[in-house]
Amino acid sequence: MNVKKFIPNTITCMNLVSGCISSVMALQGNLQWALVWILLAAVFDFFDGLAARALHAYSPIGKELDSLADIVSFGVAPGMMLFISLNTAVGSLASDVYIVGYLPYLAFIIPAFSGLRLAKFNIDERQVSSFIGLPVPAHALFWGASLFTVQPFIPAHAMLFVVTSVVVAFLLSLLLVSEVPMFSFKVKNLAWKGNEVRYVFVSCALVLIILLGFLGLAVTILLYILLSIFMYRKQADNH
Repeated sequence: MNVKKFIPNTITCMNLVSGCISSVMALQGNLQWALVWILLAAVFDFFDGLAARALHAYSPIGKELDSLADIVSFGVAPGMMLFISLNTAVGSLASDVYIVGYLPYLAFIIPAFSGLRLAKFNIDERQVSSFIGLPVPAHALFWGASLFTVQPFIPAHAMLFVVTSVVVAFLLSLLLVSEVPMFSFKVKNLAWKGNEVRYVFVSCALVLIILLGFLGLAVTILLYILLSIFMYRKQADNH
């Protein structure tokens, strides 16, 4: 039996388990550990592909398993974090309007559109060296870092949080399934030429995370979106 072929799928399963634990942490209101487990899921998600390429252990089941793991870790888990956060905010609102109590369920637009994004990725042959639409791990990390950072301020600014988070959730969900190209870190070489944006992004990300902690991670994802859109518009102008 070739044990090597099981290594990538084992790592993918660790991604899936991390997403499950993150969801439980979110439901318990522990957003810090929910974020930590999403981060671990992202690490496993990176290394399962790396292991598959290094060991030449590609398989159809691996591709499907990866998407199933991602929908839990980068769809359900951040959706649960937003649900709990919105539930906290709604509980702080002095409102007699019955429908307000259902607002937290809007959080599940995150797993819904994450699932659409992953399904689209699986059948889109264009996404070999770059992405089309916002990748689900980046989307999940944005929500995880943002929600953990603002958690202490939610009760005092409940209405602002509800409106802002719902609007941002809809906008980013559309970006998930958009046709906007997003750069990836699948590079052919480590030369500066051709990788300028990637090196600038990594440098800025390190500075932001060192200075701002988890908030810097959320800002880093926004920077990733802005740089990708900038590259997209630059390429469109050149054509």
